[in-house]
Amino acid sequence: MQPLVSRPARSAERHSHDHRQQSEQERFIMNSIAQPSRNLSIFDKYGGIRILRHVIMDYYDRVLDSDVIGHFFEDTDMVKLIDHQTKFFTMVLGGPAHFSDARLASAHKHMRLSHVEFDEAVLLLNETLADAHFAQDDQNTVIAAIEARRRILVA
Repeated sequence: MQPLVSRPARSAERHSHDHRQQSEQERFIMNSIAQPSRNLSIFDKYGGIRILRHVIMDYYDRVLDSDVIGHFFEDTDMVKLIDHQTKFFTMVLGGPAHFSDARLASAHKHMRLSHVEFDEAVLLLNETLADAHFAQDDQNTVIAAIEARRRILVA
């Protein structure tokens, strides 16, 4: 049984790992932007699952620190949640995954999210994408895909 994680510790070792990972991510993204391909999905453009997983981990660090929405995740198995969210965002970014609106509604129904809480989640996502060096057009596309699901996720 996996332990429940409430708020990950940001040790010096983790900070060092984050810095190394960010540098690798920045190099990959800068190379992708320097050599754009019209046929790449956003998922592929930014390095696929490997890079996306780190973006989602950064996002949830921010979510857990949020006074507005952090409480939703206090007793959550974050490893499992990050895995699910990485798959969901794989779909959102045009990668090889699919989640139905019914599945999303079912997974979030118990949370009874307000519009204010949803707005906070979107704001944190946008900040995370910007810090991960996603192009503004790509950020807008991702945020639009999330906003399109607002009616499903907000109580």
